[in-house]
Amino acid sequence: MDFQLVCDGLSFPEGPVAFDDGTVIVTEIRAGRLTRVSPDGQKETVAETGGGPNGAAMGPDGALYVANNGGRFRFRDQGGLTFSGSAPPEHTGGSIQRVELATGRVETVYEAAGENRLWAPNDLVFDRSGGFWFTDHGRSDGATLNYGGLYYARPDGSHVTKARGQMISPNGVGLSPDETAAYVADTHLGRLWCFALASPGVLGQQPPGQPAGVLVNLPGYQLLDSLAVEADGRICVATLINGGVTTVSLDGATEHVPLPDPMITNLCFGGPDMRDVWITASATGRLYRGRWPRPGLRLNFQL
Repeated sequence: MDFQLVCDGLSFPEGPVAFDDGTVIVTEIRAGRLTRVSPDGQKETVAETGGGPNGAAMGPDGALYVANNGGRFRFRDQGGLTFSGSAPPEHTGGSIQRVELATGRVETVYEAAGENRLWAPNDLVFDRSGGFWFTDHGRSDGATLNYGGLYYARPDGSHVTKARGQMISPNGVGLSPDETAAYVADTHLGRLWCFALASPGVLGQQPPGQPAGVLVNLPGYQLLDSLAVEADGRICVATLINGGVTTVSLDGATEHVPLPDPMITNLCFGGPDMRDVWITASATGRLYRGRWPRPGLRLNFQL
């Protein structure tokens, strides 16, 4: 599969959001900002979020919602590549932010769920009802671990709840086309979870004795990052170390598409037929574009 370099010089890009005009907004985690990239590779700052803007998604009100990890990761440069690592001492938590694209205005929607501080919101996806599922990646400083979890919230700030806690490193999150399942990629386990859903924001019955179903555990040292879902229900997961995109079928079968970067962190679908794909290559600070063999699932509030 051929991929075309759209632009480089990005500061650990993530969270691509495709628009019908051919532009893409990406988060730049290390720089604490949102950047719009035009089809010819020109870059324009949309907003300064601070912290560590990670996943992003358009909400029902036309604003962009950002899972900001609050500066959860140290970064190290090695051989011309950038890698993320454990939390720096100054990291105390993250937030869910709302960004007005026309003005760049940023407001904090959630910093906690009840009395529980959000450690490092990582990714989010809106369902048809206008609520959103999001992951909290948790926090590790190399000696201690604060567990992450899966949450559900309303975008107006009125409701947020933890659906599942005590997760090692929840990262990418997506919904099945019929919204009866939520998929969560667990980075350090190399595992793709499948949570049965009963209704918007409510978990259903999971397999006996398990926190959720397991679609796949990748062999060897492969780490999982963010994900996107295809129209036919397959899940495409950005894969770290074995840099590329791993597509997972519901029967657990996988196929891997390599890219020239060990830190492939996210992808999104767009274009008239939803077969255009944009992929963030974070170690090299690049954004790639290609043609996927099958259409992606159009997100509920995609513009």
